Amino acid sequence: MIRRGLPWLGVLVIPVLLLALAFTPVPSPEDVRPSPTPTPAMNEVYARVAPAVVQIRAVKPDGTTLEAGSGVVIDEAGDILTALHVVQNVPVLSVLFADGTESRATVISEVAQSDIAALRPANPPAQVVAATLGSPNTLRIGDDAIVVGNPFALTRSLSTGVISGLNRSVSVPGRNQTLTGLIQFDAAVNPGSSGGPLVNRDGDVIGIVTGLVNPTGTPAFSGVGFAVTIDTAAGALGIPPD
Repeated sequence: MIRRGLPWLGVLVIPVLLLALAFTPVPSPEDVRPSPTPTPAMNEVYARVAPAVVQIRAVKPDGTTLEAGSGVVIDEAGDILTALHVVQNVPVLSVLFADGTESRATVISEVAQSDIAALRPANPPAQVVAATLGSPNTLRIGDDAIVVGNPFALTRSLSTGVISGLNRSVSVPGRNQTLTGLIQFDAAVNPGSSGGPLVNRDGDVIGIVTGLVNPTGTPAFSGVGFAVTIDTAAGALGIPPD
């Protein structure tokens, strides 16, 4: 039986990965060039990515479900990328698609060193909506950072901010693990956001949310979130980087 709690939503199981800063590189001049003026309205960006965002649930032995985190559909087969810590040690998984379809799912691939997992639903919707993958190689500090996920089980919530840093390295307390090459951003993420997509102003997925840093040690957002770049994450499904 999985028991994870939050201060005011103790019935929910929505993990968040707390990270510790391991190294903070000084931005190079090319990292801080201004980005082009964005043209799509934010509601247009949301409309493009939200239908591909799923809620990942843990299924209890009695058949009831507990919210576990977020994920994003990335191909027409309905395959889903998420954070590994969302699904790790969960014996039975279910995913809830944006159209209301719910399906059992299995982990088909893991990239432990990057905290990434790929899921395959047993019964995807008749009309699968997949996200478009972008290129993190074009990112600059100050670019828009947009997250759609399920914080505190609030499905497909939107938060916005900017890219705060690139190629970050952070350590995972208690796991003797360091995640490298991460995107730092300040769009709000909280328990339940892990595994959701980080997208650019065009609505293209540029990363998978993996965790946050809070100096108090609590899983609450303090303005510093991290995502695994999509080219690294897509390796869990054998998709080559751009």
